[in-house]
Amino acid sequence: MSSSADFVEYIVDQCADAGDITTRKMMGDYCIYCNGRLFGLICDNALYIKPTEATRALLREVIMRPPYDGAKEHLLITDVDDRDYLAKIVSATIANLPVSKPKKQK
Repeated sequence: MSSSADFVEYIVDQCADAGDITTRKMMGDYCIYCNGRLFGLICDNALYIKPTEATRALLREVIMRPPYDGAKEHLLITDVDDRDYLAKIVSATIANLPVSKPKKQK
């Protein structure tokens, strides 16, 4: 099952206070970015965030689950209706993700 465009738009709007939120479609589901940094996935109309200790400390409930078969476990965010809460979660996640290495030129 894939995510609906309405749900994806709702999540983008709910996270908007954290920065520039964008998505990229991926096999029916979506990668979600803040200021160009991948912080999670939207799969089957659910929001999954990359796990960090700072993010765990902010969560009202910690649920770890893979967003799709064969994926690493992510934090499932069950309360997506609180904009301030989501902005704090996204900001904490982005601040605590390792910086990716620049791609080499071919």
